[in-house]
Amino acid sequence: MSRTPHHRTAVVGTGHRAQTFTRALAARPGHLVAALCDPSPTRMAFHNRLLAEAGAPAATQWEPDRFTDMLAKEDIDEVVVTTVDAEHDRYIVPALKAGCRVVTEKPMTVDAERCARILDTVRDTGNSLTVAFNYRFNPVHEKVRDLLADGAIGEVLSVHFEWLLDVRHGADYFRRWHREKRNSGGLMVHKSSHHFDLVNWWLADEPRDVFGYGRLGFYGRAAGERHGLRRDYDRAHGADQAADDPFALDLAADDTLRALYLDAEQDDGYLRDRNVFGGPVSIEDDMAVLVRYAGGATMTYHLTAYSPWEGYRVMFNGSAGRLELEVEESRWQPPRTRISAGSGAVHGDTAAEHAGGVRLTLRPLWRPPVDIPLVTAHEAHGGGDPRMLDVLFGPVDGAQPTADTGTAAPAVAHPTATERDGALALAVGLAANECFETGRPVAVPELIPGIPKRSADQGAQVQAR
Repeated sequence: MSRTPHHRTAVVGTGHRAQTFTRALAARPGHLVAALCDPSPTRMAFHNRLLAEAGAPAATQWEPDRFTDMLAKEDIDEVVVTTVDAEHDRYIVPALKAGCRVVTEKPMTVDAERCARILDTVRDTGNSLTVAFNYRFNPVHEKVRDLLADGAIGEVLSVHFEWLLDVRHGADYFRRWHREKRNSGGLMVHKSSHHFDLVNWWLADEPRDVFGYGRLGFYGRAAGERHGLRRDYDRAHGADQAADDPFALDLAADDTLRALYLDAEQDDGYLRDRNVFGGPVSIEDDMAVLVRYAGGATMTYHLTAYSPWEGYRVMFNGSAGRLELEVEESRWQPPRTRISAGSGAVHGDTAAEHAGGVRLTLRPLWRPPVDIPLVTAHEAHGGGDPRMLDVLFGPVDGAQPTADTGTAAPAVAHPTATERDGALALAVGLAANECFETGRPVAVPELIPGIPKRSADQGAQVQAR
């Protein structure tokens, strides 16, 4: 493959999700993965094998403590951050100060202090930060935004949003580092930031007040014992009690999981296959949230992380009718089947074996309901990943994506998320977490006071509605 790279890119954090970016960058002639940065040489070696398979040269390997040296010595001008969420700011801030373009996985970070540090750095440097909210690029989600922006239901007065994680995908957050809130901010920050960003984007509005309740009612030691689901092991690998446990993850049974995690344990001691009914678990698995937006609309939101099926329902109530979206990402899970999947099914970024359908219904006042025709894709976050990657890094080998592949160029202009969008999505999750602790509502402007004001273009969008 001939290539004349314009960008020398560093991928920081070389776990499962980083594969998406390593492969995407290797396939695009305008980018060269020049460096990898991770505590584990084993994981970095795995990503170098991905580069070799794509016909790209090997990247140099760097330890996290030498990140700033790496930026200078490798002449890096683009950084992709896919580390543990609590570590994002550790790399975003120096990369911005070095003049790099930075793309970070969601969430942007996990607390208000780190968020303020990132916002201050963007403001002081004037450099670019993009948060990889891939759900914005899902064609179905873009259709929803188009309908709302065109006034299909008039003024949006309220939103009801329910998201269900099944006992395969949902359980996975309780096996890995996400189960500790200090690492991930909990599901309100790590997972729900996707959803909160979508609603902010759909409404072209921003959250003002948040209230909610959350609990750990299914996973964890106490709940597992209460429901008769707990097996007595710490991690699945090598544990007899895990042999027929449907909640256990078999790292050795999959080449990717073994290479990225089981073989890498000698480097940093990270265990990828913890018992979901063990400890410590400091995040919630059942969360109910109420949000009031600046424009007056309200949202009721519920996240369940232990459902028999996976998908979501979102309903918009407006002055001229109602818009309803239902997405069935998995209809069911086979009973008592040991999980082993390194392709992404466990992580949620590939299609479930028993995926269902997608339905978008417009119910205008005084007229019959209308089923909206859709272009759908069940892989890679509903087709969002390939479309996002094309926008962020350019199309593969200059090819133009087409509508019949489900990866058409976005219908909505420039749907990429900025640091402001990342902060507003984070704010809802952080406020919800605070409500879970105090039982009192939280005002977003008081939680993160440094969020930038809406730009003139954004304001014009709201006014047009």
